[in-house]
Amino acid sequence: MLAASGKNFDSLKAAAARKDFKPVALNAKATFHIKIDSREIQSHNIVAKLDGGEKKDEYVIYTAHWDHLGKDPSLKGDQIYNGAIDNASGTAELLEIAKAFSKLPSPPRRSVLFLSVTAEEKNLLGAKFYATHPLYPLDKTVANINMDGINQWGKTTDFTVIGLGNSTLDDVLADALKPLGRVVKPDAEPEKGFYYRSDHFEFAKQGVPALDIEPGTDFIGKPKNYGMQKRDEYTNNDYHKPSDEIKPDWDLSGAVDDARVLFRVGHTVSQADAFPEWKSGNEFKAKRDSMMKAADSRTSVELKKP
Repeated sequence: MLAASGKNFDSLKAAAARKDFKPVALNAKATFHIKIDSREIQSHNIVAKLDGGEKKDEYVIYTAHWDHLGKDPSLKGDQIYNGAIDNASGTAELLEIAKAFSKLPSPPRRSVLFLSVTAEEKNLLGAKFYATHPLYPLDKTVANINMDGINQWGKTTDFTVIGLGNSTLDDVLADALKPLGRVVKPDAEPEKGFYYRSDHFEFAKQGVPALDIEPGTDFIGKPKNYGMQKRDEYTNNDYHKPSDEIKPDWDLSGAVDDARVLFRVGHTVSQADAFPEWKSGNEFKAKRDSMMKAADSRTSVELKKP
């Protein structure tokens, strides 16, 4: 479509990485027809809470979606979408981080929620339901840390942040990585819009600072292009296919490192005096600022009551 419109994808992608980028009209039209078969099902989010020691009414939320695509009887052979990476792996990481928090000698200052959401593959419905019907006030929800797929190919020197530069959570992550000699890196494929395609987005839309991460791409002891090669292999061969299963060549040592880092990020946020914030110019900042201003006004009214 781009070529037929006289445009070049690579040059437009490079331009789109700049903050001054403006939409480019293709001067093209497309016509298509879609047939939709629908059915109604009931599903559930699952949540566990670890009470904080000092600020029980403030919350850090870890999320991972437990659903995948189910079963497709029209396929020959294996019909089950097991979703080993997407997202049994993130669900396992959620459980391990919850276990780590439960074994602390003393609870964190703030409470921590471990939220396993449903229907991510059906347009983030589980996360959307929680974010619009929260168990605990969103003005008391300090951050969301989302896990959607883990690193199955070994240790890396970096950690990918989807939407790097959006909030101060990125800085907390960078500080957690620094003693380990690791760094944060931006999304290598921003044109795919990953920030708007996983559960954290529903929290961001409501103003809650949200961190979404992916495995790094600089693998220790591997060629420079190894990470992107493995990433492309997964996308082309296993993503949203029945073949997303545990593989015998997986090396989860990097996943262990990443889980420990995400534990530290959540623990740091749970202990800090200040809330994480959206950075200047972020599209979700106004929503958060308005929310917190309203909360401050309510508190002021409460204090003035006799």
